[in-house]
Amino acid sequence: MHNILLIGAGKIGATITELLVSSGDYRVTVADADQASLHHLPARAGVEQLLLDASDQGALQQAMQDKYAVLHAGPFYLTRAIVEAAVAARIHYLDLTEDIASTQLVRSLAHQSERALIPQCGLAPGFISIVAYDLSKQFDSLENVHMRVGALPKYPTNALKYNLTWSTEGLINEYCKPCEAIVEGKLVDVAPLEDIETFSLDGINYEAFNTSGGLGTLCDTLAGKVRNLNYRTVRYPGHRDVMKLLLQDLRLRDRPELMKDILENALPITYQDVVLIFVNVSGKDKGHLVQKSYAHKVYNKTLNGQLFSAIQITTAASICAVLDLLAAGKLPQQGFVKQEDILFSDFINNRFGKYYAQPAEPEGGAASATAAEVVE
Repeated sequence: MHNILLIGAGKIGATITELLVSSGDYRVTVADADQASLHHLPARAGVEQLLLDASDQGALQQAMQDKYAVLHAGPFYLTRAIVEAAVAARIHYLDLTEDIASTQLVRSLAHQSERALIPQCGLAPGFISIVAYDLSKQFDSLENVHMRVGALPKYPTNALKYNLTWSTEGLINEYCKPCEAIVEGKLVDVAPLEDIETFSLDGINYEAFNTSGGLGTLCDTLAGKVRNLNYRTVRYPGHRDVMKLLLQDLRLRDRPELMKDILENALPITYQDVVLIFVNVSGKDKGHLVQKSYAHKVYNKTLNGQLFSAIQITTAASICAVLDLLAAGKLPQQGFVKQEDILFSDFINNRFGKYYAQPAEPEGGAASATAAEVVE
């Protein structure tokens, strides 16, 4: 039985708690600075609630005593305090951040740590990097690695064609910060909300555009090995133009708290969502130019009588699977661990990773599929 400290009692934190405690192998202390968030957690055996200000280093390190690992599911700006406390407390550290600077900070502390530091354990970055790297290893040489992910309402009803499904701070951050990419073999920064493209999948039209952080550490891992590498967020057509108006033309990117207030007071959350994952990799294999693709959709699901959204399921299942693989000795036990260090086969066959493999929509809609095809 492993004792876990979980920072963050929001939608993702509640799902992580449910998955870990239901497994029977973890006890979870859920810490948050907001008593109301803790109050909304269901009372059950194996879960302890802790009112904690993560900026209080003394209280944070005290909470980490006798813990196997800390899981950071709070806002990205708390990363420094939490990872520094984890290094001092000599426990494993895992997080869900998409923030590039936060990941660089975690990497910079790795040489001081006696335990594993594993950032970006969510969906994107996270699982998407595991998929893309697994496909990339099947080529003799690489041309293009294109990664596309979207967390979307199944029933869009507003002009944005969007509902809140996860962290509002994280959403604004990825729409505003520079985005890493490799273009014609060179590492570059590209502008967020640009390079818009359209495509169809299962008869539904989508758009995709640059957002920050989704590549994780793949730019470093594939530097000098790939001609073009990029990540773009998937939305329904028209979403990008409205967000660009708000964030750039009206300059709300300079007033993130106001933007957060607008979104959270105007857009309802939804648990009726779908997560779309689409990866295309092309390159040379045995002298032929080929393409291999992974396409999958994950839908909302009821766990132990409670409905969880698809983004809750995918994000929480990912960090829980990484924790499980760490506890099983299938990952390095010390230093900086990249998502690319995780074998796709280990992840997808894990009891938590298997949530990504379930093929059908609960309500009996169109089945999603995993597609890997070679085109010569």
